[in-house]
Amino acid sequence: MASLGHAAANPTKAFFVRMITRDIALEDCILDLIDNSIDGAWQLEGGQPMTLNSNTDLSRYKIDISISPNSFCIRDNCGGITLDDAAEYAFTFGRKETDVHESYSIGVYGIGMKRAVFKLGTVIKITSTYIDDSDNEQSFSVPIKVDDWLNDEKSKSWDFDIETSNPLPSPGVEIQVDTLTENTAISFGDPAFLRTLRRIISRDYSLHLHRGLSIHLNGEAINGWNIELRESADFAPMRIAFEEEVKGGQVQIEILAGMAAPPPETSDPDEKKDGEDRSGWYVICNGRVVLAADKSSTVGWGTDGWPKWHPQYAGFLGLILFTSENAELLPITTTKRSIDSSSWIFRQAVPRLREVSKNWTNYTNIRKQNLETAKKLESDTKSLPIFNIQRRETVALPTWDPKPKVKMANIAYSVPLDRLRKLARGFGNINMSYKDVGYKSFDYSYDELVDEE
Repeated sequence: MASLGHAAANPTKAFFVRMITRDIALEDCILDLIDNSIDGAWQLEGGQPMTLNSNTDLSRYKIDISISPNSFCIRDNCGGITLDDAAEYAFTFGRKETDVHESYSIGVYGIGMKRAVFKLGTVIKITSTYIDDSDNEQSFSVPIKVDDWLNDEKSKSWDFDIETSNPLPSPGVEIQVDTLTENTAISFGDPAFLRTLRRIISRDYSLHLHRGLSIHLNGEAINGWNIELRESADFAPMRIAFEEEVKGGQVQIEILAGMAAPPPETSDPDEKKDGEDRSGWYVICNGRVVLAADKSSTVGWGTDGWPKWHPQYAGFLGLILFTSENAELLPITTTKRSIDSSSWIFRQAVPRLREVSKNWTNYTNIRKQNLETAKKLESDTKSLPIFNIQRRETVALPTWDPKPKVKMANIAYSVPLDRLRKLARGFGNINMSYKDVGYKSFDYSYDELVDEE
């Protein structure tokens, strides 16, 4: 059959940019840039596992982020990008099969920085200063004008030009974006966006911040979360560690779980929660939180033999840490904001998470029959940083003999709110919860109308 020609299968630059930026949040693009800085610091420290037992000191490394409705800048002193890496990897498209992974990095796909700058703006300058093999300081810059680059469809090269540059104050990288995209400018002008970004950085890099890494946002230092579980004579968190082999490489896995806070006294929707809900499972890959406070089927809730998450289970906190010299073996997605649930290494770990979670759900069920005793025991616990938790195969929780079951009836009805508040005032507490008003009114009516003598 005669050929009629060839269909053009090469994507346009504009299509490529849309594809790589469409499904990633602005916050995650900024995290990608922070990842690059941390990877640089980690390599300078010898590229070692980011485990809870690691005593690596990161206090000499600093990342400064400046955000306004008009510009964005991130600057670090984490060693910089070498000219060879810039020419062969950082500012080219496509990952060469001969690329060698960095030891214990979180960056995997080689697209993070390019995706981030495309998402952030259209006029960008990336500057790097580094120390070469002869111990000489070298610097270069990569100016990117996205509109000009997109419109230059005649050029067969998609790569960016690299120019000589004045050095930065210390070896590191600076990314300056002076023309933001419209959506980025709107987000950067929203104080809520900055609060959310600060909270995410504090949480997701808590292990690095604990080791002295400094991250500043608009001049203000970000403090890492203090991740703690509670311990006493009756309560003890579990901590296990094991290793799996995947595709010829090793993945170290550590699981910690237990009570971070006492369960709630009621799961009624009118009960107010103080602060952020931290309960659930956390997945950490090479030191970076990639899934936080998860209560979904991703970590097993609501799957076979495992109940769906319920507010009754609040107070439970579990962490599973995956560590590997080769980040491609870690069970993360390209956005580093979720887990590849098809990952063999993750599926191997899920049954262990199920057993730990079931211990907690069983405790919260039997706790209802022994509420006052449970509350007293819970109040006697002390917070213990996760770094100080000892090895233990299972979570230690109080146990009681189950009491004989009494058949119960649920009563549900709606009343005008102002009448409920008046009744609460009549009972002596206008702030009484809806549930307690219901109990009080039932008990009052029962005592008045039912003669049990």
